[in-house]
Amino acid sequence: MRKVKSALTALLLAVISFVSVIPFWFMFSMSTYKSELIFQGTPIFPSDYFGENLKTIFASNFVQSYGNSLFISIVSMLISVIICAMVGYAMNVYQFRFKKGLHLFIMMTMMVPSQIGIIGYMIEMRNMGLNTTLWPMIFTWFANGFGAYWMISFIQSSLPLELVESARIDGASEVKIFRSIVIPCIRPGLLTLCLLIFLWSWNNYMIPLVFVNNANNYTIPIFIKSLASAYRTDSGAQLAGLTLATIPLLALFIVGSKSFIKGLTAGAVKG
Repeated sequence: MRKVKSALTALLLAVISFVSVIPFWFMFSMSTYKSELIFQGTPIFPSDYFGENLKTIFASNFVQSYGNSLFISIVSMLISVIICAMVGYAMNVYQFRFKKGLHLFIMMTMMVPSQIGIIGYMIEMRNMGLNTTLWPMIFTWFANGFGAYWMISFIQSSLPLELVESARIDGASEVKIFRSIVIPCIRPGLLTLCLLIFLWSWNNYMIPLVFVNNANNYTIPIFIKSLASAYRTDSGAQLAGLTLATIPLLALFIVGSKSFIKGLTAGAVKG
């Protein structure tokens, strides 16, 4: 009975995996065709036009756009995760006035659509002289309500406060406690948040659409959109760009899949 159950589980996972891979395969397959041939039918097998589509995107500023997206996503991920981890540590370890109010405020920020504050954010960046740089796409991740709430919940279930108290008694500084004790305990949660912030920043379309007015500041989503004109949309080149754009995301999830799953499930059980 156990072998049958294991076989059925493996079969179900294989079917789900196959269904999940189908969109990626069709995206790659269509990226190997000329734009005019894509909509004549659903191409299942790749063609020999992939090189021409690559020439089209590399003839533009694809490399610079790719570098801009990598820079924005990596810096946003690192700073956002550090800030959120410190917020989660402070909210669990320290006792201060208005702590419950602050926690409620963090939860409320997740209920407000980001589009509501984009006009004020744009005015703020313009007054600071940063509206023509990449920094507006990075600053928006510094105060991340979901990341803060995620780390508060994860640290609450994963960090024994007795370790912090023991370290304080031994004379360790707060910085050393955070670096040597807290971070190793919450590593799965940190890696999970890293993957999520990188994914959201990489795919972000609204903020770059508002701020980018120079081809040198294009990100991948804006670059792919720029391949369409008023008269013709080069769908083959766009799909080739999307295929290349998925490589960092797939690499991250392949490398960090175990930590990602562990981070998602660790906070669900206290102990």
